Amino acid sequence: MSNPIATIDFEKMDGLAPGIVQDARTGQVLMLGFLNQASYAKTLETGFVTFWSRTRQKLWMKGETSGNRLRVISAHTDCDHDTLLFRVEVEGDGLVCHEGTVSCFTRPLPQSAAHQHSATQKEDSRG
Repeated sequence: MSNPIATIDFEKMDGLAPGIVQDARTGQVLMLGFLNQASYAKTLETGFVTFWSRTRQKLWMKGETSGNRLRVISAHTDCDHDTLLFRVEVEGDGLVCHEGTVSCFTRPLPQSAAHQHSATQKEDSRG
């Protein structure tokens, strides 16, 4: 059997790979964090997503203090083997973001006028 850690290209981003976390039941994207080889190995060992904290320079299991741990249901890599996708079941109250929301992706960004015009035209044509 091949070594699963060797299948992830951690070197493209100086030892890190982005890890997208998605709710296995709803499909909602919950958060994005970074993993290195050690945090990926810990994730495989425990069954809970463990990241590498770039600011604290240490491993951290999401939910270790809040109780909102991310139990891995499945894990995939992209075609370039440099990004991970974890489909998870959230333990605890389900509020994954440190700001008290289910998802970290709650802040809309403005779109370009050209994109808004194109989207409006598509909606009008369905009409």
